[in-house]
Amino acid sequence: MSHQDKDGLTRSLPQHQVLKQALDRLGVAGAVQSVRFRDDSTWAPSALVFAAILWAWSDEKTLVDRFAAARKIVIKMLRLRSRPAASYQAFTKMLGKWTVTFAVCLADVFRQRMQSELAERFVVQGFVVFGVDGSRLQLPRTVSNEERFSAARRSTKNKQKRKQKKQRSARSVQAERARRKKSNTPQMWVTTMWHVGTGLPWDWRTGPADSSEREHWRQMLSALPELALITADAGFVGYDCWKAVLDSGRQLLVRVGANVRLLKKLGSVRERRGTVCLWPDRIAARSQLPLVLRLVVAHNGRHPVYLVTSVLSSRELSDKGVIAIYARRWGIELFYRHFKQTFERRKLRSASADNAELEATWSLLGLWAMSLHAQIVTRPHIPPQRLGVAKMLRAYRHLLRDYKNRPEPGESLRDLLARAVIDSYQRVSKTSRDYPRQKQESPPGAPEIRPANRREIQTAQRLHQSVKKGLTA
Repeated sequence: MSHQDKDGLTRSLPQHQVLKQALDRLGVAGAVQSVRFRDDSTWAPSALVFAAILWAWSDEKTLVDRFAAARKIVIKMLRLRSRPAASYQAFTKMLGKWTVTFAVCLADVFRQRMQSELAERFVVQGFVVFGVDGSRLQLPRTVSNEERFSAARRSTKNKQKRKQKKQRSARSVQAERARRKKSNTPQMWVTTMWHVGTGLPWDWRTGPADSSEREHWRQMLSALPELALITADAGFVGYDCWKAVLDSGRQLLVRVGANVRLLKKLGSVRERRGTVCLWPDRIAARSQLPLVLRLVVAHNGRHPVYLVTSVLSSRELSDKGVIAIYARRWGIELFYRHFKQTFERRKLRSASADNAELEATWSLLGLWAMSLHAQIVTRPHIPPQRLGVAKMLRAYRHLLRDYKNRPEPGESLRDLLARAVIDSYQRVSKTSRDYPRQKQESPPGAPEIRPANRREIQTAQRLHQSVKKGLTA
């Protein structure tokens, strides 16, 4: 009888069965058990979703080779007598038809596992905290990718620009062509809702390079649990965006800069220390109520950081708690670094726009599945901040390469993950790291904070009285 440890990872089984145990522990097969394919399909739902996850995990050089490796493992893993189609085109066609359904099912199951298996990490400072941010992924320069994802290709050109172009010299026209060609590089925008306590993704939206990350944020609100608090940087500001969060029953904590005007002493609300209101002129003109917020000023050692939160009571969330939550928001930047550099998704490989979306979706689902399983196996000994993503990747990919064999002593998945720990020594500053950076962004600056004038106070009071009488929303 084979020995099985308490985490369900059997040490003496072949590696392909260890992989199956990992996916079963996540509930992958159960998530798609209600899905039915046509009778003449060579792929079964469980086999297809297993192959898609292993396709994302594989480190083969091409997408076709990754699929071929994943298919072999799935045949061995599920002991399939009827082998699924070996065509990569057939695989992507099936995946394109069912990815939306699979992604919804898997996301629901992964979120349940996060709440049940990682319960001690799920709540931070009394809230289920999420960070939100966006990033761009490079794409091959193909006509398909340019037409769907390039902002320059999607924008309209007016007659005046064409007339000006004819009047330019040949050299300036050539330079303009080179500039436009560079700006026309297709890029996919990804906005991710990231769970702070576990360091795992929760939801995401993709789109062209000029997508609105604030609109993506609003689309993801319905998938958040109760007691959710969203923290974001200074790019996620605006009355409509914040009101959508508050109307959904969630809370927010956002950094504000010089592009935000806040009012104090508006008089229509009971003010505490740090109480401010967001009430742009266009919102007041539409007879909409101001948003009442709490301002907390921190200092990062170089300049002050201005934070506003909808949690007004310092007993419910102290100023130190506000600063601690925002400090942990930085983890979403590390998530993107791991996804784009360590997981090697900075530039996707798909020449087709449809396949690029498949590749991005299953890459995110794959990294989510791998990281979630690794945290379940290593808890409570390794906190999520100490789990090394590069070593974790090598552990799972070792199983993929050696899927036919049984693990050597000390090379079981549990043993490999136990060693996937970031070292604890402190790095020192290196002069070679002072090279010029592409991004030289200045801090957001201080928001404009001023006392409300008499007209604003009177307008706010009339609006509140109207709300009490049920005359306005």
